[in-house]
Amino acid sequence: MQGRLDIAIVGYGTAGQAAARLLARQGHCLELFERAAQPRPVGAGLLLQPTGLGVLAELGLFEQALACGEAIHELRGETTRGRRVIDMAYAGLDPHWFGLGIQRGALFQLLRDAAVERGLHSGCEIAAVDADKGELRDAAGNRYGPYDLILVGGGAASALRDAALTRRDRPYAWGALWCLCADPQGLFRERLLQRYDGPRRMAGLLPVGVLPGEDVQQRKIGFFWSLPAQCLQETVQRGVAAWREEVGDYWPQLRPVLASIVDVQQLAPALYRDAILRRFHRGRVVWLGDAAHAMSPQLGQGANMALLDASALARAIASEATLGAALARYDRERRSHIWIYQFVSRWLTPLFQSDIGWAGRLRDACLGPLGQAPLLRGEMLKVLAGVKRGLFGRVAVAPLPPARGTAVQAAAATQPSGAT
Repeated sequence: MQGRLDIAIVGYGTAGQAAARLLARQGHCLELFERAAQPRPVGAGLLLQPTGLGVLAELGLFEQALACGEAIHELRGETTRGRRVIDMAYAGLDPHWFGLGIQRGALFQLLRDAAVERGLHSGCEIAAVDADKGELRDAAGNRYGPYDLILVGGGAASALRDAALTRRDRPYAWGALWCLCADPQGLFRERLLQRYDGPRRMAGLLPVGVLPGEDVQQRKIGFFWSLPAQCLQETVQRGVAAWREEVGDYWPQLRPVLASIVDVQQLAPALYRDAILRRFHRGRVVWLGDAAHAMSPQLGQGANMALLDASALARAIASEATLGAALARYDRERRSHIWIYQFVSRWLTPLFQSDIGWAGRLRDACLGPLGQAPLLRGEMLKVLAGVKRGLFGRVAVAPLPPARGTAVQAAAATQPSGAT
């Protein structure tokens, strides 16, 4: 596409940050809007898949991410009675692949761009978007624009989805409490671990390394404790000591790291939505990230999909002759990838977070054996790595270098693992 576009980006989260960096590189004029007065990450940790790592490599941030994150080689899930339910390793799909556990704060810092942020309006809540005129209106009634293109992020709770394009938008009945636990000795590393007691009780931990510039002794694990949404506030009100005791009884090996949680302010409640648009663009507006396709966290794909959205949009704008053709290409490419994740996430969630007792028993009895069947195992690994497209297709991912030589990995390599 020839010429510079005037582009507004609503929401300075993962999708907005990545899109801003990529589009600024192409020379477009950007203006960003973020409702928070002080933009900051929301949440504890996340798992970057080979897909998301490929976008970070495109942004020139791959090595910086490795320097503060923790390489994850397998996902393991067991019941409280020791029955193995999930046992998947990236090497089963590609010997050079891995995931990267990283703090949300670290990813936020890596994606920040001082030049881009000169056009950032913080503390500005956008209340309405005019897709035909390319204009924005904030909560105070001020108008901005017109723009050639408006990118709408803003997360799963975005109020800027087009009602006529919304196929589904409903909250999940279950959420989670998230926290970052100190793990200076590296007791848990290289694995994403989950523990189940039926479908009602679920916990998980993910090594997420350090913030940029921190010493490896500051490394953390991200921990989540699954709860019905209506129980989140009640659990917090009971106090952190009661919460630590409950979790410690459920997963005794975690007691050493749970000791670092001393204040309820360290527990972050998270709610989830199942939302999808029939089309990811209309007029001069395009939706990215959870604003376009929110799903439960069961597959761990949210941030990766947001990064892929940003990359696909920037690539389409750079390649197509007209903006209309670029948005149509973006829409086709992303919907062809995302729909299978929406489908799988929707049907898997009751097996892990619900009041349906038989769903948990079905999961415990069947998921492990199914995961050992060669064909099904390969498809499950595609889902884990974020590369599954359609029923049997696969998204292309640029080759990734091995995860050796990072500060966190080098320090951990000399210590025994406590992960069980």
